[in-house]
Amino acid sequence: MDGGLKTGLDIIKAAILGAESFGFGTGPMVALGCKYLRICHLNNCATGVATQDDKLRKNHYHGLPFKVTNYFEFIARETRELMAQLGVKRLVDLIGRTDLLKELDGFTAKQQKLDLGKLLETAEPHPGKALYCTENNPPFDNGVLNAQLLQQAKPYVDEKQSKTFWFDIRNTDRSVGASLSGYIAQTHGDQGLAGDPIVAHFSGTAGQSFGVWNAGGVELHLTGDANDYVGKGMAGGLLAIRPPVGSAFRSHEASIIGNTCLYGATGGRLYAAGRAGERFAVRNSGAITVVEGIGDNGCEYMTGGIVCVLGKTGVNFGAGMTGGFAYVLDEDGDFRKRVNPELVEVLDVDSLAIHEEHLRGLITEHVQLTGSQRGEEILANWPAFSAKFALVKPKSSDVKALLGHRSRSAAELRVQAQ
Repeated sequence: MDGGLKTGLDIIKAAILGAESFGFGTGPMVALGCKYLRICHLNNCATGVATQDDKLRKNHYHGLPFKVTNYFEFIARETRELMAQLGVKRLVDLIGRTDLLKELDGFTAKQQKLDLGKLLETAEPHPGKALYCTENNPPFDNGVLNAQLLQQAKPYVDEKQSKTFWFDIRNTDRSVGASLSGYIAQTHGDQGLAGDPIVAHFSGTAGQSFGVWNAGGVELHLTGDANDYVGKGMAGGLLAIRPPVGSAFRSHEASIIGNTCLYGATGGRLYAAGRAGERFAVRNSGAITVVEGIGDNGCEYMTGGIVCVLGKTGVNFGAGMTGGFAYVLDEDGDFRKRVNPELVEVLDVDSLAIHEEHLRGLITEHVQLTGSQRGEEILANWPAFSAKFALVKPKSSDVKALLGHRSRSAAELRVQAQ
């Protein structure tokens, strides 16, 4: 259970009503200095908590880990004291004990009409069964492909030698590449193999979180498609996804990756010859990507990086976007209606020569890595298509300085005009 939990008394009440786990968000943030100003999406947090501005962080952020641990220790102490008052030794013995609660009379006419009696009914478990969960939920995916990739690549990682591997993949193979990236980061740093990459080619349908936390020096090429969270939290390297050769569909009209891809990415490159789902590149702060269409809420809360969309987008594009920028193909002339204008503005790419050349370079690389027919079509008719591209940037960003953007996390993403 989560949402509004702040004290030990909240934990006691939640457990009595059946909760078995408890999530805290606001409380720890306040312990770190948050003043609840409700401007997290504006990049000007007065306490330096929710901002990418290094000056605000340096001058105003005073949060320390021990403040959070102290907060939770006090919550634990209060919880134990309340349990002692109730005569309960273990928290699990409180779960479902609605007999310890009573309904209060309401103060207002509306409150007095509420009947909360059903919330206080005691659930009777089946004979021999507990009122709370007593068994772990084992994961279906045992990480076999992850382990296989790491095992084969590990000797080359240790010697910092580049090597190429080939694998089949299916949708039960989740978080593929995570173990390899973790080992590289632990051994050489998250960009330690950028010059001597481990290259893996996959064929099939990838499960969730393909390329999650991808490190510099990990290049994953997928022929097929992938589920949600592709490139989540990636810090470097390359992800390239293409449909099988001979596919009858047009790539920019078919989905090739799922929802919430590139969530929280800090670096690296993602090229996908097909459409992505909703919430694409949310909270992206350094990755560069080219896709051929996205769903709603694209680039939400984006703080850095570059997004290029060679197809249609959903609504609410760029909501809360405070950094980075995006190129979007607007063939139907209605893209501006799909943008959230609170923090961003839309410009025409063909009026910005250096951006036009930079965009062309991104699409060229996209074609080279994915064989995209959509990309080839655009490049073959460049004068006509370039006039239909829009550039989306934060209102606070100077368009002349956009290509001087430097990722705060990955040196490989220092963007230069092509």
